[in-house]
Amino acid sequence: MPRPEEQQPLVARARAWRRRAACAAVLAVQALERAAFLGVAATLVLRLGGLGWADAQASLAALLFLGASFVLAPLGGWAADVYLGRRRALVLSLGLYLPGLGLLLASAADDARLALCGDLRAAPLRPAHARTPPPGLYCAAPLYGALLLVALASSSVRGNLAAFGADQVMGLGRDATRRFFNWFYWSINVGAVFALLVVAFVQQNVDFLLGYSLPLGCVFLAFFLFLFTTPAFISKPPMGSQVSAMLRLALHSCCPWLWRPRAAREPQGAYLLPGPSPQEDVANFQVLVKILPVMATLVPYWMVYFQMQSTYVLQGLRLHIPRLFPDSPTNTSTALKAWGSDFTIPEAWLLLANVVAVLILVPLKDHLLDPLLLRCGLLPSALQKMALGMFFGFTSVVVAGVLEMERLQYVHRNETMPQVIGRALHWAAPLSIWWQIPQYLLIGISEIFASIPGLEFAYGAAPRTMQSAILGIFFCLSGVGSLLGSSLVAALSLPGGWMHCPVDAGNTDSCRMDLYFFLLAGIQAVTAALFVWIAQRYERTQQHSPRPAPPPTAALSPEHPSPGHSSSSATPRGTF
Repeated sequence: MPRPEEQQPLVARARAWRRRAACAAVLAVQALERAAFLGVAATLVLRLGGLGWADAQASLAALLFLGASFVLAPLGGWAADVYLGRRRALVLSLGLYLPGLGLLLASAADDARLALCGDLRAAPLRPAHARTPPPGLYCAAPLYGALLLVALASSSVRGNLAAFGADQVMGLGRDATRRFFNWFYWSINVGAVFALLVVAFVQQNVDFLLGYSLPLGCVFLAFFLFLFTTPAFISKPPMGSQVSAMLRLALHSCCPWLWRPRAAREPQGAYLLPGPSPQEDVANFQVLVKILPVMATLVPYWMVYFQMQSTYVLQGLRLHIPRLFPDSPTNTSTALKAWGSDFTIPEAWLLLANVVAVLILVPLKDHLLDPLLLRCGLLPSALQKMALGMFFGFTSVVVAGVLEMERLQYVHRNETMPQVIGRALHWAAPLSIWWQIPQYLLIGISEIFASIPGLEFAYGAAPRTMQSAILGIFFCLSGVGSLLGSSLVAALSLPGGWMHCPVDAGNTDSCRMDLYFFLLAGIQAVTAALFVWIAQRYERTQQHSPRPAPPPTAALSPEHPSPGHSSSSATPRGTF
């Protein structure tokens, strides 16, 4: 029987079409929200460059934006668990998208941008090696404010929508949950395809005013679709969170002397740990201590992964981007007379290599490769897959570094060519942008083996009562990787650093971005070796640790798991 305070649909849940409508609405909202988010993230570097930002500053802003959208995910989940419930949290999150995207839209309109930010001095066309100081950050406060609102909204949706969708199929069995998450993952990529194929094309070849109108329209549609389908949803009330208990236990373990005076004032046995700490909380904390080092060593992989939406984009803008129509004029100086008259292939379309790789390889891996390896007894564990994913991430950034070395050879020989992208002039090497496809494909393959098994590990290793919290920490650590990558870019942008670009308003032709890529590869290689060592210790600990026997009355009851018991036995391999 459902709890009295649990909101059921207005019509009986026995009607299967109501359940299907709820799931379809969740999937559609996810696709629309991802289209809106990626419609901002995929071309953010290009947009900021068009406003006169230096390449390193544009890349830094993109990494900060991506990092915040992941790091803040536990905050949205905590607010939903303690105060709002998932349904209200999602309504507020989608509503928070609107002012953020509205500010971005205003920054793309000339009159509104003039009122918000003042006048933007047009940078004159100059030779590739003209020494000019990098410009200031034009319109920084409104743009960073808009990006912060979008990051907050996206992080809250990321922390709640998947769990809210799983609530809609509760009671239908394990297979229904697995199928829902498969479709949920695909809906994310459907939104990505729309953002890259349509939104990025409009932003690069038409203008950002219309380009930012499309993400805003997607969020409006998602917002009203979610409200319209509310009567069909199962909505659970806020049930509380274990975050406070975990923080108290962590503080007690690190600084036990802080709690001794209070313990001395309490009656004997009344205060063993700060506040009420049930045995289950202690067991959960012990599990958290074991799995956090494994998850933390995945952070450098995220530093590499998020390069495809920052420095990979910068590199692509300095490569020759062909026209969509072969008979059109090429990117020569004569073509500069017609600003935007010829459509060019959006640089963000290179991200489609990553998306398509995921869309194709996930079904192949799930239906062909994994069953074959399972029959042969060779199916790797989630941790082994994560190590393989780190290897593919390492090869991706190495390939990017080699390509950058070759590009800089053309720059040093002064063999660059002018091309206009998004109404901004860039000096490109006569290397086709298609040479970036291998690094995007490799990072897509790495996502199959690192990101998805990482979720599988986090979900399976977590106690049943902490699965949402552990998944929130997993997303948070991926954001930490993006923020560390932005910190590395900021450090290397100081005078004397590899990303310090004092020539031609700070473009990367005067930087050593190839050395930056190789540095990332070195960091990934070292931490991958550390990950293998930590993962081996974790697996040995799991093999030799005795599993506590459940109470006799709950030996076979899934509602009464033993403390610290992992739910991986109840979750088929590859489900999440």
